[in-house]
Amino acid sequence: MIGTLSGAAAIAGIGATEFSKESGRSELQLSVEAVQHALADCGLTPADVDGLTTFTMDSSAEIAVARELDIPELRFFSRINFGGGAACATVQHAAMAVATGVADVVVAYRGFNERSGSRFGQVSTQAASQVNTNGIDNAFTYPLGLSTPAATVAMQARRYVHEYGATSADFGAVAVADRRHAATNPNAFFHGRPITIEDHQASRMIADPLHLLDCCQESDGAVALVITSVERARDLRQTPAIVAAAAQGSGRDQFVMTSYYRDDIGIPEMGVVGRELWRQSGLTPDDMPMAILYDHFTPYVLMQLEELGFCGRGEAKDFVRDGAIELGGRLPLNTHGGQLGEAYIHGMNGIAEAVRQIRGTSVNQVADPAHVLVTAGTGVPTSGLILAR
Repeated sequence: MIGTLSGAAAIAGIGATEFSKESGRSELQLSVEAVQHALADCGLTPADVDGLTTFTMDSSAEIAVARELDIPELRFFSRINFGGGAACATVQHAAMAVATGVADVVVAYRGFNERSGSRFGQVSTQAASQVNTNGIDNAFTYPLGLSTPAATVAMQARRYVHEYGATSADFGAVAVADRRHAATNPNAFFHGRPITIEDHQASRMIADPLHLLDCCQESDGAVALVITSVERARDLRQTPAIVAAAAQGSGRDQFVMTSYYRDDIGIPEMGVVGRELWRQSGLTPDDMPMAILYDHFTPYVLMQLEELGFCGRGEAKDFVRDGAIELGGRLPLNTHGGQLGEAYIHGMNGIAEAVRQIRGTSVNQVADPAHVLVTAGTGVPTSGLILAR
């Protein structure tokens, strides 16, 4: 008999450090602090934890986190590849472990000094020299100048503009919405600093058509999430955010950030995730009162709206106009400010915001959201969640 993941596990606790440009402490310390906050949030202790999961890119090994927290034993640990595409998959892996009895309490964590330490936005020779096939793939594009995330995204964004008539101002609508939400979020790096579309258009060009304000931040910080069974979560301190669906996805002829040779100029891996989320949950885009869409670069938010079925191909530019994705619009996005406005913690802070929305504790609360869709990194093999009350 095949069991179901939907409704078997829940996010019971969330925790984070402050988000800054220079944390002043190690990545391991940041992760440990976030886990401590997440456990305190739901009333559990390190002794209750028997599973840990994170990104392959995380520098803090599960056993190191366990030692620092005095977690006695681990029955489950996992790591997910492909950078920001791993975010929602950490919850998926944790939920599968809980649903199958492999572990009782799993903590997903991600911590880095991505501004004061190794900056993702800069040219990194490591990306093209890593000893795996991702390094081989990057070695073909790095000598041609595609050596930063912005450069790789700009190639696809330019083709999207050509195919569908989107403009830089359409991309800017995402930045304006995110920064408007961040402006009222005391934990956001850009708290109190909204922008206008004129500000967006005047910001310097990074890689045509991407302006500075189309690009996410580089941040120091950590986020942790506590996943356990729905039954156990209901007995803890907080309203549980039930995992109604969790999926990973990779498309045909998939590369990491450079899938340029497909007939489909979209991001079909997100289509894989979307179809699986709708199948598992029995829901549709019309059932979503809001969403948290991974926003490391604004063009990919438009492409996600199309791949996930919120609008037709090429129609996202019309969808995002006139405040539709801001609080009070038909589909508010990234009510925490997103990675453009709150912080770039590889998408994990977006999952935490979805949990706050389910709890009813967001600083930009959407009225009575029964379900929240969350996505992970785009341009890479990716993942997604639907959380429910």
